[in-house]
Amino acid sequence: MALFGRKKKETKTCSCNGNCNSEASVQKNNASTSADSPIKVLGSGCAKCNQLEAAVKEALSDLGLNAPIEHVTDFAKIAAYGVMSTPALVVNGKVTSYGKVLKKDEAIDILKKELLS
Repeated sequence: MALFGRKKKETKTCSCNGNCNSEASVQKNNASTSADSPIKVLGSGCAKCNQLEAAVKEALSDLGLNAPIEHVTDFAKIAAYGVMSTPALVVNGKVTSYGKVLKKDEAIDILKKELLS
């Protein structure tokens, strides 16, 4: 009978051979992408995303920092951060804001906390 047949052997497709969980793989992906640029704006390139990027640039200049900003528009990469609402701000691989356009003062507070601490 087919009910008592052998189970098919499962194949693992992740790089850790099945020793990780989904949370660890997301953290690994975030860590590998955060090395490119410490500050990322996640969004489709709409007006709100561009406003967030402008506010972050102003905040960086007020703080006297010269950090590159990467604008991520690939939805697969955005989803890898667990972001469902854009625009979003990622600093050092950590999602610090999502779903709203930050004002310059709010961006300064976040950047001080994440970059200067």
